[in-house]
Amino acid sequence: MFEIIFLVILSGYFLQSVLFVIGTKKKFPKIKEDDLLTATVIVAARNEQDNIERCLISLDALQYPEGKLEIIIVDDSSTDKTPALIENFIKEKNRFKKVTISNDEKSKLAGKTKAIARGIENANGEIILTTDADCEVKPTWVKTIASYYEKDVGVVNGYTTQTAKSNFQGMQAIDFIYLLLVAAGTINLGKPISCIGNNMSYKKKAYEEAGGYENLPFSVTEDFILLMAIAKLKKYKIIYPLEKDALVTSLSCNSFRKLFHQKKRWAVGGLGVPFSGFLIMFWGFFTNLCILLTPFFFSTVWLYLVFFKIVTDYFVLFPVHQKLGIAKNLRYFIAYQVYYLLYVVALPFSVLPNRRVIWKGRKY
Repeated sequence: MFEIIFLVILSGYFLQSVLFVIGTKKKFPKIKEDDLLTATVIVAARNEQDNIERCLISLDALQYPEGKLEIIIVDDSSTDKTPALIENFIKEKNRFKKVTISNDEKSKLAGKTKAIARGIENANGEIILTTDADCEVKPTWVKTIASYYEKDVGVVNGYTTQTAKSNFQGMQAIDFIYLLLVAAGTINLGKPISCIGNNMSYKKKAYEEAGGYENLPFSVTEDFILLMAIAKLKKYKIIYPLEKDALVTSLSCNSFRKLFHQKKRWAVGGLGVPFSGFLIMFWGFFTNLCILLTPFFFSTVWLYLVFFKIVTDYFVLFPVHQKLGIAKNLRYFIAYQVYYLLYVVALPFSVLPNRRVIWKGRKY
């Protein structure tokens, strides 16, 4: 009886995995370099003295037509050396601009949302691209993303990986790619449910037509709220191309505590997903729950089903990693499987009774 239930759940998990693969492989037309729109990169930084220089160096190396790119760094009330590091680096660099937010500044917005909104207020670009202060971008990042902005395209998302030099880092890096291939697969099939703000872009016009952050509900995942608001306009295409030249690399969490807070923040922010998102979470939760129950219902058939689930995950992950040029990270696949199994089952029990989130020393 339980084997039949597991088989039904696993069948649903497999079918949705096939759909993810189909979605990630979708191709999109590009525009010529001469037709590239003006662009603004926005980075919100709060107490990032250990990371900001790495990010700034990569931003300074961005390749884009002369006079069409600006980079805005928003200092979000940092209390460490972040402001000084930014000012010293951008000195005499015309593409850079620094915006400062003070703690006593009155606004209906809060946290990172306020910082991004202030950056957009000061932006001159027709395209807004966002990344994080702990990220490193490729020189081709902006040009690659901007090349997909045909007239009817409103949002272009990119993939993010993480540094992977140990099992702890590697399992996070693979999980990042898995979550994003789910986001890409659903977006490219016309059912947007998520994206990642450290490699996101949108037309400023689409942002304004969606109301801007000032007129959107507050969320600890501001990228998700904006994605859904632009999708509701039903005016612009939202796409998620699989592009190696648009890959961003972020730093992995260096402790289980930070990793827990990150996952909880994403989970709380994701509670507003449409029904299709909850359906995906349902299959993921119950598939992994069945695997955890393996010792209690052990049989040859059950073992085959567990093996089939693991093979399915690899089948989904390998082509994306290969296309992005990070297939070497799959050496941490087993560590990822154990990690994913545990946190997918445990996370709902953490989020449902307590939705308070801690981010950058602030509580929401």
